[in-house]
Amino acid sequence: MKSDDANHWFSRAQRVMPGGVNSPVRAFGAVGGSPPFIDRAEGCHLFDTSGRRYVDYIGSWGPMILGHANAAVRAALASAIEGGTSFGTPCPPEVLLAEEIVARMPSIEMVRMVNSGTEATASAIRLARAATGRDRIVKFEGCYHGHVDALLAAAGSGVATLSLSDSPGIPRGAVESTIVVPFNDRDALRGAFERRGSDVAAVIVEPIAGNMGVVPPAPGFLEALREITAAHGSLLIFDEVMTGFRVGPAGGQGLYGIAPDLTTLGKIIGGGLPVGAYGGRADLMKQVAPCGPVYQAGTLSGNPLAMAAGLATLQQLDDDAYATLERASASLEAGLLRALERSGVTGIVQRAGSMLALFFSGRPVRCFKDAQATEARRFAAFFHAMLARGFHLPPSRFEAWFVSLAHTEEIIRATVAAAEDALAEIASSSKERDPRA
Repeated sequence: MKSDDANHWFSRAQRVMPGGVNSPVRAFGAVGGSPPFIDRAEGCHLFDTSGRRYVDYIGSWGPMILGHANAAVRAALASAIEGGTSFGTPCPPEVLLAEEIVARMPSIEMVRMVNSGTEATASAIRLARAATGRDRIVKFEGCYHGHVDALLAAAGSGVATLSLSDSPGIPRGAVESTIVVPFNDRDALRGAFERRGSDVAAVIVEPIAGNMGVVPPAPGFLEALREITAAHGSLLIFDEVMTGFRVGPAGGQGLYGIAPDLTTLGKIIGGGLPVGAYGGRADLMKQVAPCGPVYQAGTLSGNPLAMAAGLATLQQLDDDAYATLERASASLEAGLLRALERSGVTGIVQRAGSMLALFFSGRPVRCFKDAQATEARRFAAFFHAMLARGFHLPPSRFEAWFVSLAHTEEIIRATVAAAEDALAEIASSSKERDPRA
């Protein structure tokens, strides 16, 4: 196809889809320009409609932990599709995947499959309110839990990229019961509970914030959440849609040794297909219909294709796989830090397992305000410099990079070399603008 093919597709897309995309951050609003349109993917590479190849660090925002078009996942899908695409009645694959999840995450005794992370968090919030008889929810600035009305307040991710604190179309009453406090701020959380603790149904948190870059929990922060919620009879919900089976074999809760009451999952448990899930203690989950009165349903929940892809993915994530991911991710982190040092460009790298982010900042990012204070223009320049060299990063400083098992040592070295060139270009450009630099 012709070299301007992406512009052709984007122009057509803008006529029939809002902003030309089906999810806001894809539009390159935070970095400028227009996105390439992807024709296919394989391993750690994307191929656009003009035939150009990119090393991919988006990974469909996390689920492609094995790499794109993994052979075992494709075989599982091919076998599943022979039997049909959707039944609307129970099927064995949903049982097998549920058993796999329960076996890997000790805090989950029962699980309900849904179709997206947003659906999972909305359902978990409903269950928490029903189980406690309370209405208020505590969330943290910069943590994104899908486009649930009550949770789309001070969210990160695409909302932060668009500089919106919330969204029109959400009734005031939908967020009046939401209390927002800074991430990693135990004192603010204690203060909120001192004022309204008897009204709080649950605290929902990303155990590792992945929607304001990558922001790990400060030492003792998750422990404080567990202690405070237990003391006040509130539930603790870990949103592990992104971190679940990504940062370790039992997600963020396994990494830090904290057992939440409820957990939301997505991404990896679908192996690249649309999926979500929520689960937790059996006494809570048995309150969900048809066992109990908390209604939640979905025609495509437990879809046999998504279940087959998710199961085939999880079955390949053994101890060796996580060790390989850790080596590759640690190597990338170290290489990016060297590249920053050599270029003289001020920046930091924050990582949790196979998620990382490069911030153009001179100090660690511990909360949303810290993330907002990082240099947006410099990130945009770095993004485009890397894209020009064939490396597709997430197009926002508020998004995580994802490393997959397909990112070989050779690919990591090539990424670091490209980053060194890109940062040198940025440093040179800065000096040209300001000769005193």
